[in-house]
Amino acid sequence: MTDYDLSKTIIPYLDRHLSFPLLAHLVEINLFPVKEVTAAQYELARGTNMFDYAVNLFEQLHPEEDIPAEFDEKRKNAVSTHERLQQEAQAVLDVIENPDVAQALRQDKNQNLQYLKDNYNLTLEQITALYNFGQFQYSYGNYSGAADYLYHFRVLSTDNDLNTSAHWGKLASDILTGRWDVALEELNTLRESIDSRSSTSALLSSASSAASASEPALVQLHSRTWLVHWSLFVYFNHPQGRTLLLETFLSPTYLNTIQTSCPWILRYLTTAAILSRKASALPASSSTPVSSRVRNAIREVVKVIQTEEYQYQDPVTAFLKELYVEFNFEAAQRELAIAEKVVADDFFLGEFRDEFLDNARYLISEAYCRIHQKIDIADLSKRLNLSHDEGEKWIVNLIRETRMGAEAKIDLEKNVIEINRPALPVYQTIIEKTRGLALRTQALGTAAGRSGQQNNGVSKSDSLSPTVAVK
Repeated sequence: MTDYDLSKTIIPYLDRHLSFPLLAHLVEINLFPVKEVTAAQYELARGTNMFDYAVNLFEQLHPEEDIPAEFDEKRKNAVSTHERLQQEAQAVLDVIENPDVAQALRQDKNQNLQYLKDNYNLTLEQITALYNFGQFQYSYGNYSGAADYLYHFRVLSTDNDLNTSAHWGKLASDILTGRWDVALEELNTLRESIDSRSSTSALLSSASSAASASEPALVQLHSRTWLVHWSLFVYFNHPQGRTLLLETFLSPTYLNTIQTSCPWILRYLTTAAILSRKASALPASSSTPVSSRVRNAIREVVKVIQTEEYQYQDPVTAFLKELYVEFNFEAAQRELAIAEKVVADDFFLGEFRDEFLDNARYLISEAYCRIHQKIDIADLSKRLNLSHDEGEKWIVNLIRETRMGAEAKIDLEKNVIEINRPALPVYQTIIEKTRGLALRTQALGTAAGRSGQQNNGVSKSDSLSPTVAVK
């Protein structure tokens, strides 16, 4: 199943600290040789201040070699740097944690900076110490401390680039500490910031930032691409994450980002659509409102899968394609069997394996029952990769839980399901077919009118040209 693993594809779009959980997952499932994954972990750890972790990985890779002296030197430098940055940051914290100062601060950051400068001699450069110490704490794995310092910095700072960087650092810290509600708020705030700003993202290196300064749309696309990958941590851990993923990824802006920069995200979009089938099946009057985007997620995702098939496909996307485009139930069954293993091995999707399988079987049953009036239970069980007894129980529960109960009846003697759909009245059929006729006619007339006006405008300009020339 290594051909379907996306870790190598996703990690380049993650911070190195966010990459560690993915690599640890690869070690657990033994998908790749452990030594290769450990070597990758070591290369990432060397670029951080997590020296004990790096030394532990080095000993696993080279048990007979001495620990390099560079680690002791880096540790000494890190200790002195930590003390210096902590003193600088604490001087700022002592001021802003003063109750009188907290009451005096307002929404206007410039006014706050002026107040701190006039009364406490605090400048923007000194406030930046909060950012520096937060970033340093993040580098050695103190994510909760980093989140606190970056939050305080962002509240006071007017530096847009550092604020953007602090946004990303705060989001990563919240993800790594598992505070999913806070991480979701940070994710939404960062997304709004990216969508509303055309300035260069702090994610990009200084060289690429300078080269892309004249192309804000390209920089914005890069930032959205990174955000899509980071958001997977939140959307597949937050209780409402799958529905929120559909809301975000199916919006025109982010769907275009996925199609342009990262088509492999279709696996997660497809899985979220399948996992959310119960939410999409709720009636419109349900106490939990569901948007039309979520309600029609399967249909929209199938369109995207068809469009992007030339760029990306895997057993998860192929399952929906075979089911809803080709209507090939045998092929859908085969793809589902492989997709189950792919989902189980995926870092983000593994815990949803059983739920994914249950929802996928529901989609197969629904599509199969829609085109048949009499269904053999044994045959349907086989298509669902279930034994006869398991399939019978599963089908009975399905009919009880869904709207199929009003149309389907089980004949245990013949071991079949009979679907009795009431015939649609003729007048209702006519209404359905002509419902959009008036709107389409009006749109056609408007388009024809515009075309006529443009042609008249061209002919008039042509006829006036000689007159202007004579004058």
